[in-house]
Amino acid sequence: MKLRRKILFAIILLVFIPVILMGIVTYVNFSNAMEKKSSNFYWVSLLETDRKLKFALSEISSITNSVITQPVIQQSLKQTNFVLTYDRKQELNNLLINHPMITSFSLYSKDRLLYQYNAPMSFEEMKKQSWFHTMESAEGRPVWSGPGENGSAVSGHPVVVQARVIKDYYSLEDIGYLVVNVKPDLLDQIFWEAATLKKGDILLVNKLGNIVFNKSGEHIGQRTEFPFLENDYAKEQNYYIDNYQGEKSLITFLPSHNKDWYLAAITPMNLISSESISIRNIAIILSTVSLLSAILFDRYFVRRLVYSINSAVNGMKRVKQGIFTPITTRYRADDESDLLIDGFNRMSTQINELIVQVQTEQGRKKEAEMKALMAQINPHFIYNSLESINSMAVLQGNKDISKMVISLGKLLRISISQNQELIKLQMEFEHVRHYLDIQKFRFEDKFSYIINLPEGLRTFMTQKLIVQPIVENALYHAIEPMEDPGIIEITAYEMGTDMIIIVKDNGPGFDLAKMMNLWDNEGGGQKKYSDSGVGLKNVHERLNIRFGSPYGLLVCSSPGFGSTIRIRIPKILP
Repeated sequence: MKLRRKILFAIILLVFIPVILMGIVTYVNFSNAMEKKSSNFYWVSLLETDRKLKFALSEISSITNSVITQPVIQQSLKQTNFVLTYDRKQELNNLLINHPMITSFSLYSKDRLLYQYNAPMSFEEMKKQSWFHTMESAEGRPVWSGPGENGSAVSGHPVVVQARVIKDYYSLEDIGYLVVNVKPDLLDQIFWEAATLKKGDILLVNKLGNIVFNKSGEHIGQRTEFPFLENDYAKEQNYYIDNYQGEKSLITFLPSHNKDWYLAAITPMNLISSESISIRNIAIILSTVSLLSAILFDRYFVRRLVYSINSAVNGMKRVKQGIFTPITTRYRADDESDLLIDGFNRMSTQINELIVQVQTEQGRKKEAEMKALMAQINPHFIYNSLESINSMAVLQGNKDISKMVISLGKLLRISISQNQELIKLQMEFEHVRHYLDIQKFRFEDKFSYIINLPEGLRTFMTQKLIVQPIVENALYHAIEPMEDPGIIEITAYEMGTDMIIIVKDNGPGFDLAKMMNLWDNEGGGQKKYSDSGVGLKNVHERLNIRFGSPYGLLVCSSPGFGSTIRIRIPKILP
């Protein structure tokens, strides 16, 4: 395919397709915005509906709360032979029937119907109701059952039922039941005032999916499937799109104050999508215009650009052959194509210069490697010199010098000759032992040391040179200033997946200010210790960098009580 044709297709891809995508994205975003706007509208409407529903039901509950504590109710249920006279019946009627929404009620003892007003439901029938077991488990709290779940809507005489257990006022024992029937006008008035869009509907459903009540008055008592009623439903947002009664709809839901009910608002999607038709038509027009623009752009602008690109391609071919010659053009277009040619020419020049620099750096690298190989001779020279000194000390019969030279040689071999950063814990402790043996020649009987390394920890790997700097710090800052002999104790033990190394001395200890000075200055300015080049902070940072933040040093000290430094490292197998 010719370059010009490729550029034409590229222009179509870069202009035509983005316009289409922009139209699609705009259409989708606008639709989503309308969905969200509708959902927010219904969310507010559902909140207001639930608030009114709670107020209306609470009003009935307040009446029954007062009724069940009245003496006439309590005495009627607690006394077996209590007789309901005409006056007492009138008193019961006055307590409940005076409310305009209450149509009837029934009062039951634990085993029989005690009294009813316009509600002839026997005790056995009452026990068969769907709300009976819920009422018993509610422990005296009112339980509501709407027309769509208590079966009254199917019978043609819809009522809202409130049922509750009556408890003894003093002992709180269950002594009876009160069932109150409320007019459906209570719900009808609340739902009728709820704000909805055209053809929209608001439903009151229970957890079983039964439509308890709705604004339109249709499908009450029918069972439907709503995903938000499932126990494992993950609530990401308060609305979703699904089919309802055979029509694709936007469903907004809200848990009611009554834990057994949900409020759901239904909006047909065709109402929402009708607002987005104009956006779709504009996207089609823009796509057509962008395609025509791409063709015109190819005819009047692409030709000259193709020539410049072909020139750059030919220059690339020469670069591939190792020829870095500038590109010359027959004419200048005074646009970005000239920048392309100029940029290529600068790139060719820079590449040529970089090649020369790389060749120079390679020569320097080889020279540095030779020097590094020569520098490796120095440690071997030191080891050989120490062997010679040791031989002379043995011949002279000076065992102390021989022991000191042997310890120094082993010390240097661990410190210098080990290329790897991780060594066995046994080798690290051996390094510390040789260091202390050398210091014993200097301090003589001024200190003693104890090293305790369990057999099971000897083969685990550790960072090199982490214990010796701590021991050196103890010698110069704790043992040396003491008049009495000092003790340095080095102990290792395991703790889960980690190893703990304790370096403890019986020196004078130090306070927080001195510890911070020692930590920050690596020796507090004492030259004899800072010359070692490794201090507490250095060891801590090396462990922290290699193994992470949980690992490093923990310093514990107090004036007059010595110092204890804990080193925490992970258990690493060889």
